[in-house]
Amino acid sequence: MDLHVIGPLASPVERAAVDAVLGPAESGWSGGQRDSRTDGHVARGGHQARSRRDLLLPALHALQDRVGQITQPGLNYVCRRLAVPPAEAYGVATFYALFTTTPRPPAVAHVCDDIACRLAGAEAICGDLERTLGPAGTAARDGTMTWLRSPCLGRCELAPAALLTVAGQSPVREELAPVDAAGIVGRLEAALAGSTAPHGATSAAATAITASVPQAGQPGLRLLGRIGIVDPGSLDDYQAHGGYRAFSNAIAMGAEATIREVSDAKLVGRGGAAFPTGRKWAAVAAQTAQPHYVVCNADESEPGTFKDRVLMEADPFAVIEAITIEGFATGASRGYLYLRGEYPLAEARLTAAIEVARAAGLLGDDVAGSGWAFDIELRRGAGAYICGEETALFESIEGKRGEPRNKPPFPVEVGLFGKPTAINNVETLVNVLLVLGDGDGVGGGTRYAATGTDGSTGPKLFCLCGHVARPGVYEVPFGTTLRELLELGGGVPGGRPVRAILLGGAAGVFVGPDALDVPLTFEGTRAIGATLGSGVVMVFDETADLVGTLRRIAAFFRDESCGQCVPCRVGTVRQEELLARLADGALARTRDEELALLADIGRAMRDASICGLGQTASSAIESAFRQPALVGL
Repeated sequence: MDLHVIGPLASPVERAAVDAVLGPAESGWSGGQRDSRTDGHVARGGHQARSRRDLLLPALHALQDRVGQITQPGLNYVCRRLAVPPAEAYGVATFYALFTTTPRPPAVAHVCDDIACRLAGAEAICGDLERTLGPAGTAARDGTMTWLRSPCLGRCELAPAALLTVAGQSPVREELAPVDAAGIVGRLEAALAGSTAPHGATSAAATAITASVPQAGQPGLRLLGRIGIVDPGSLDDYQAHGGYRAFSNAIAMGAEATIREVSDAKLVGRGGAAFPTGRKWAAVAAQTAQPHYVVCNADESEPGTFKDRVLMEADPFAVIEAITIEGFATGASRGYLYLRGEYPLAEARLTAAIEVARAAGLLGDDVAGSGWAFDIELRRGAGAYICGEETALFESIEGKRGEPRNKPPFPVEVGLFGKPTAINNVETLVNVLLVLGDGDGVGGGTRYAATGTDGSTGPKLFCLCGHVARPGVYEVPFGTTLRELLELGGGVPGGRPVRAILLGGAAGVFVGPDALDVPLTFEGTRAIGATLGSGVVMVFDETADLVGTLRRIAAFFRDESCGQCVPCRVGTVRQEELLARLADGALARTRDEELALLADIGRAMRDASICGLGQTASSAIESAFRQPALVGL
C-alpha cells in the first residue's frame, strides 16, 4: 500500500518532534515511496515501518507535548513514517482524553472533579476558575491558557488535584495537590513566563512522602518499607536496603522454582480480578510460541486509587526489579510498563530507574551476567480508563484504539502482539519481592502465605481517602477490619459519624457503618456482597452529597465507555439519564418502576458487556439503592 496522504505538510517543529521518537527519516525519503530494501514497506529511519505500528502512541504524545495539539499535517507525517492509514491514526488520536485534534491554548489545567476531589471542594474550584478564566475549554488570557474538567487524577489522598500541561520546546507536565483556583492560574502564568518546573514535578505539599504514606518509616512495613527511607533515584541505596536480592535468588533457583514459590505464596492479583499469579506465570512459561512478553499494568485509573502511583514514585527500582523477575520466570525477552498519562513524576522516576538499571547491566543483552537478554520499555497512556483492562492495554501498546478483545483466547496464549503474555499490576509485582527476598528465596512462598488468611495471603495496600483525618496509602495484613483501618487513618474529622464507605472505587460497592467490623479479605467482603477491587476505601460522613456522588459515578462510566459494545455504550447513558430523573424529580414513570428499570439496565450491562467496565458500571449505584438511607432519593 502506497500512503500518499493529501494535505498540507507538517511544520519543521512537528517533524522534529516526531523524528525525536521515530528516528530521522532516511535521506531523500519522501514519505510515500516504496523501498525494495524493506520488503516493500515504507522506509522509516532504516527500519520496516509496519513492524513499529506500536510507536504510534509515543509519536502522538510527541506532537501533543510540542505543539499542544495533533494537527492534520502532523498526523499525516506520522502516518507516512509508520505506514498507518490516516483514518486509523485519527481514530487513535481522538480516542484518548489527553490528546486533542482541535486548537487549544498551550497551557491547560486538567482539574479533577471526580469523587474524592468533589468531597474536598472541587466544584467550588471549578466555579472560581469559570469566573476567572471563563467556561471550561474557553481560551483565556490572550488565548494562552484554559482549563478542563478531568476524571480522577490519582492524587485522592491530597485532594483537590490538578494536572498542568504546557506545550513547547520543553513541555511542562506538573501535578498540583492540594490546590485552589488561584494556585492553578498562578502556576500556569509562571510556566508561560518561562518559570518551568522539572519534568514530572509536583507541588511542595504533594512531594512530602508522609502526606501520601502516613506510615512511612514505621517498623514492620514490607511493601512500604523503603518509602521515605531510600532515595528513589539511587540504585546503590536501593540495593543497600535489600534491592535485587529477590532477583538474585530467582536467578539462582531457576525459573520453575521461582514460579513454584510464587504459587506457594498463594499470591493473587491486586488489581481487582484476584487471579493466581503463579498460575498465570506458569501458563505463559509453558507456551511454545515465541517470543514471550511481560506487561506491568500501571494504568491506575480507578477513581480513589493511588497506591501504585506511590510505589512507582517512591520505590521505582522495586517495580523494575519485579518486572525483571516476571520476565525471567516466564521466559520473556521484553517487558512493557504501561503507565497512565496523568503520572508525570512516576514517569520521570521510572524512566531514570530503567536507564540506571540498564547501565548497571541489570537490563540488556546479558542481565546480571546470566546470559539472559531482557529489557523494559515504558509506554505512557493518554487518558483512557478502559486501558486498565488488560486486552485494551495491549491494543493501546500496539498503536490502536484501546478497545477490549473478546476472550478466549486469553493473554497467556495470545496476548501482546499475538504472543504469550503475563500481565500484572504494580502492587502484585512488588509483592513478588517479598516472596523471594528472604534468605535464599527457598520456602519464601510458604513464609509469605503465613501472613493474612488462608484465602487472602500477605500484606495489602489500601487507598484510604475521603472524610478521614489522615488519608493515604496504608499497609496492613489481610484480615484487618474496616474499623481498624479507619482508626489508623485517624477516623472521621470532628468525630462525625460515618454515613457510607465506598469499597473498590467507582466499580465497587457502597457499604454502611454496619460493615465496619468486616475483615478486609477477598472472602470477607464477598460474604457481604462487596469487593476489595483495587483497594479503595473512600469514607463519606453525614455531610456528603451522595446523590451528586452517584451522578458523578454514572457520568464517569458514560464518558469512559469505549463504545465498542452496545450494552455498555447505551446502558451507561441510560443509567446516567435515569439518575438525573430521580435526582430532579422528573420521573417518566413511578419511582418503583424507575428503580426496576435501573436494575434491568445494570443486569443487561453485567450479562452482555465485553469487559469489566460495562459489567461493573452499575455496581456502586445499585448497591447504594439497596440501602435507601444512604442515598435519600
